[in-house]
Amino acid sequence: MRYYEDIAVGQRRELGSFTFTAEAIKEFARKFDPQPFHLDEEAGRRSLFGGLAASGWHVSAVCMRLLVADGQREAAEAMARGELPAVGGPSPGFKDLRWIKPVLAGDTIRFASEVESIRISESRPQWAILQGRNTGTNQRGELVFSFLASAFVPRRSVP
Repeated sequence: MRYYEDIAVGQRRELGSFTFTAEAIKEFARKFDPQPFHLDEEAGRRSLFGGLAASGWHVSAVCMRLLVADGQREAAEAMARGELPAVGGPSPGFKDLRWIKPVLAGDTIRFASEVESIRISESRPQWAILQGRNTGTNQRGELVFSFLASAFVPRRSVP
């Protein structure tokens, strides 16, 4: 997490990548989205996806995990410099969630986040509200996943 003063529209963070194996797809699906095309290769091949497909919620959960890990990394770096790390507030929500292309077994998705807007909260001036576009791109460079998230970001100082 960063402070408001350290954030600018257009800043992009590479969050990391994840390879969706058949085993991981099936394990997630068994627990959270037990549809045939997420559980069985043959059912996946017969579906619109054309192969064993990861649940969109699985793709979303991986993105969230990488967002959290990136924030933890930034906090550790701040502490190593002797700085007080920024602690973010809750997210008031997200919109425009899109699963654009199927994520199939064996696909490696690279996740990123880019700041689209940031403004100081009118009702809580010690906070800013950031909107960031989070995306996932497969190994062929195709956008497969996208959503616009909002998050409360602390200000270093309030005038």
